Amino acid sequence: MSPAERRLRSRLAQLASGHGLIRGTILERYRACGNPNCHCARGHKHRAVYLVLWEQGHQRQLFIPSAYEAQVRQWVANHKEVKDLLRQISSVYWSKVQQRQG
Repeated sequence: MSPAERRLRSRLAQLASGHGLIRGTILERYRACGNPNCHCARGHKHRAVYLVLWEQGHQRQLFIPSAYEAQVRQWVANHKEVKDLLRQISSVYWSKVQQRQG
């Protein structure tokens, strides 16, 4: 196993074993609440964060409270990193097959 492949596999194992992973995209929305006396009625809208994903052809959205936002953002980033690492590892093995190596 090459040092590059070992590094990729090590990072993948770290992410898969001890860190949260979640598929999805973070979406920020700014909305008015409907209260005519609220500051959002004068243009300073409320910020809301959602986790969005497509599942079986349907879009799912989940509101993320601000206390969990950083953690959920990290889980989404971890999932994207895992996908990228798997793509890189696959590329290594693609090259091995091209070169007829075992």
